[in-house]
Amino acid sequence: MYKLIEFIRRIYVVLLFIVIEAIALNYYAHSSYYTQAKILSHANRVTGGVQSAIFGVRHYFTLRHENELLSERIADLEMELAVYREQVAAAGIDSLQPHIDELSQYRYTTARIVSNSIARDRNYITLNRGIMHGVTENMAVISPDGVMVGYVIGCSERYSVVMPLLNIDFRTSGKIAGDDHFGSISWGGGSPYKMEMTELSKYADIEVGDEVVSSGLSHYFPEGVKIGYVESYSLNDTQTAYDVVIRLAADVTKISNVIVIENLDYGEVSHLEDSATGGAAAAQ
Repeated sequence: MYKLIEFIRRIYVVLLFIVIEAIALNYYAHSSYYTQAKILSHANRVTGGVQSAIFGVRHYFTLRHENELLSERIADLEMELAVYREQVAAAGIDSLQPHIDELSQYRYTTARIVSNSIARDRNYITLNRGIMHGVTENMAVISPDGVMVGYVIGCSERYSVVMPLLNIDFRTSGKIAGDDHFGSISWGGGSPYKMEMTELSKYADIEVGDEVVSSGLSHYFPEGVKIGYVESYSLNDTQTAYDVVIRLAADVTKISNVIVIENLDYGEVSHLEDSATGGAAAAQ
């Protein structure tokens, strides 16, 4: 106890200075709205820099795993490409390259995650790609190995914000791979490894362990994007549809790089649907 008192006596001037400085800074911070806004702006800038540094370190240590995933993905795509080349050769066409833009409904680009939250009910992901890189709202986001991550909901010139699977406002349409019946997929909070699918017809062919993929009906995601696997299922209260628990295929907490997908038909289809809905409402 004596040593503690002696230690405090030696540094009490420094402690007193720190206390007075903290009081002064607190008073200054609350002296006006302008001051509060200025301090908040600087705090956000520092926080953003710290988050970027942390994700840079995480990104470095996940490179090996992501390279393995990319290598597997490239091998699969090379096999598919070999089949297409054989079909093109059999059809007597020199190359499909000049017609790719006309044939493809989707455009792909890459991005890196610079910020990611997972512990909230409404989580968000920030990407290092924005309007100047061709990224716009309503573009789908998947992992390097082709697993669903989320979709873009906001953009600045150099960055974009993604609503991931782990957000209680997220909605998409999914189905059991190999079956045409579809249901509504959402996240109710809680575990970052599970989601729910509701309104899946009781006539759907479903078993535990079945792969769950996108149905292609949400306009965001191409058909067949992997979401996860059936962990359990049961008939709902009305006995007309299944409630399904899905074990997610992607661990969103470990993803550093993503692929952003633009549906080139999104604007046209959305405008047509809005027009039809508006016309029907006006008729009523």
